[in-house]
Amino acid sequence: MQPNPERFLADLHTLRSFGASGVGRGVVRPAYSDADMAARDWLAARMQAAGLDVSFDPVGSLFGVARGPSLLLGSHSDSQPEGGWLDGALGVIAALEIARASREAGGPPVSVVSFQDEEGRFGVTTGSSVWGGALTLDAADALLDRDGVTFAEARARMGARCGAFVDPAQFTGFIEMHIEQGPTLITSGEKAGVVSAIVGIRDVKITFGGQQNHAGTTPMGLRRDAFQALSAFNARINDRLRPVVTPATVWTIGQVALHPNAASIVPGRVTFSMQWRDGDSDRLRRMEEVIRDTAAEVAAEMGLSLDYGPMLGLEPVAMDGRLRAGLEAAAEAEVPGNWRVMPSGALHDATNVARLMPVAMLFVPSIGGISHDFAEDTDETDLVTGLTLLARAVAALQ
Repeated sequence: MQPNPERFLADLHTLRSFGASGVGRGVVRPAYSDADMAARDWLAARMQAAGLDVSFDPVGSLFGVARGPSLLLGSHSDSQPEGGWLDGALGVIAALEIARASREAGGPPVSVVSFQDEEGRFGVTTGSSVWGGALTLDAADALLDRDGVTFAEARARMGARCGAFVDPAQFTGFIEMHIEQGPTLITSGEKAGVVSAIVGIRDVKITFGGQQNHAGTTPMGLRRDAFQALSAFNARINDRLRPVVTPATVWTIGQVALHPNAASIVPGRVTFSMQWRDGDSDRLRRMEEVIRDTAAEVAAEMGLSLDYGPMLGLEPVAMDGRLRAGLEAAAEAEVPGNWRVMPSGALHDATNVARLMPVAMLFVPSIGGISHDFAEDTDETDLVTGLTLLARAVAALQ
């Protein structure tokens, strides 16, 4: 099996053209946007041309299925609201090229997938969560994006493209190639990372309800200011979590909605996202206790109401030993002594697919460790190295 680097890079750049930001190699291709659907239609045509049986499942995840039992390769092709050209896209196009190269060489069958809404417009890896059984379709349909659009409304835009769910029993395993999205490989100069495990994640919306009032006439001592509650919560949470966490644990307040968000009005309500990640399920639970206790303490002190949205999340997942060993052997053959075993601090579709079959992951370096930004990039020689490494592993694992 000899993948074609020029064809691979050409397809990767073509996919970037759908939703190109005009800033560097940035991409704006959120799930179910016009750019996302156009990209999926183009990908479907490329999969069909590669001799794969193409279908969209009910949520819009795109499968190109080889005949007979096969390894499934891929990732996702939707982007963050301001995203890079490689996050997810690399894994999809690498999978497509390996499927083509194997077919051309008379090699083993390889199937391809681009999952929908991995980037979480509606939650956490929504498309693969539904396919993997972590989330029912009915529950997914009720999810809202930040503009109040439901998942059901958004996926209806796929129209007649969508059919039945693909049977996972025909796949022998899943391998996802991805950019690291962090600084480890680029700092060390290593060319590949074989993932040992993917961290778990928890994500919840928290709302403090106070009293909206006039900013000029309401004395400071009588205010029930929702934003001040968020400020107090944020100031306390780091100290409260410190006895529980490790240096690898992370947590983020990433989205804030202030109401009514006006200069001359004391804010009456604030809703914010609280997300935390760690490789240990018990630590994730203990962190949740600290977060809820701290929020309740702040609300009680300031006389505010406290409400929570649904708790979203996934458990930590260890990679399959056989698939991981195949990647490690291929890494040593392609870049001897210049690769490492490492955890993934980012969440990926492989977490959900692990409910259905063995999974493994391969990382390539990210320049500057930057991702989820228009500046995201990887040297194209490193992209090709990852492609050839993955091809070698797939050939050996079949």
